[in-house]
Amino acid sequence: MTNQEYIQHYLEFIKFEKRLSPLTVKSYLRDIGILLETPPKKLLADFSIDDIRRNVSILHAKGLNGKSLSRMISAWRSLFDFLNQRFHFKHNPALSIRAPKDKKQLPQTLSIDQTVKLVSISDSSFLGIRDHAILELFYSSGLRLSELINLKVEDINFSEQTVTVLGKGNKSRIVPTGGQAINAIQKWLELRKIIKNIDSEHSILFLGKGGRPLSARAVQYRLKIWAIKQGVPENIHPHLLRHSFATHILQSSQDLRAVQELLGHANISTTQIYTHLDFQHLSKIYDKSHPRAKKK
Repeated sequence: MTNQEYIQHYLEFIKFEKRLSPLTVKSYLRDIGILLETPPKKLLADFSIDDIRRNVSILHAKGLNGKSLSRMISAWRSLFDFLNQRFHFKHNPALSIRAPKDKKQLPQTLSIDQTVKLVSISDSSFLGIRDHAILELFYSSGLRLSELINLKVEDINFSEQTVTVLGKGNKSRIVPTGGQAINAIQKWLELRKIIKNIDSEHSILFLGKGGRPLSARAVQYRLKIWAIKQGVPENIHPHLLRHSFATHILQSSQDLRAVQELLGHANISTTQIYTHLDFQHLSKIYDKSHPRAKKK
């Protein structure tokens, strides 16, 4: 059997049995394609641990960071696990391989004043009303970009001020939504009714003028436009609002477990990075206010 035939079987497995998202499937296939580039034309059954190590070394030398390499190795490991079980390959050459560690970088965040300035849109045009609802919802509920663009009208519970989100691994969670976001969404839904070519009332929440769902790239572009218009001098992207949401909640509540639930993190260690951000905030306050903090 050829490499492509093996990969086709694996593709069917992750799409129809594991039911991974289309974005994750695309990412896995891209990473597997890179695996097969070095050494070229080598059969998957013949790959050794040295081949995997060589690939990692070459990619690291090209500037690929540890996080990207770790994701890539995970995709390779998953492929060989499947081949071992389904086609009786003898071993998994990626099993014991680990990516080089990067220096941990803290995520960028906006201050509360910057965030409020960014989301406080007073534009009454079609795009202004829609984008205001998008920005308010991003910051109010800390959603991922993929979660927001896949929201449906029925996912919003106006009476309880919550939104039901389908997150990573097709895991559903209910997230509180602030009054400002609820008001902005209600205004958008009134305007949304004039859009033609909508199949039913229960469809994607955020649409373009032609009735088509917004793409991730379109939302990213609109956020950058509003950052310029609102005079927020930062590299604005959807995840920045999620980081800001988490940091501001943690600064006020000091409840890491609650922030984990709100963000939909499977492991609290993922959420703990925000404790470093919070400590930086507290350190600045200490340096400014404590009488013994300042050097003479």
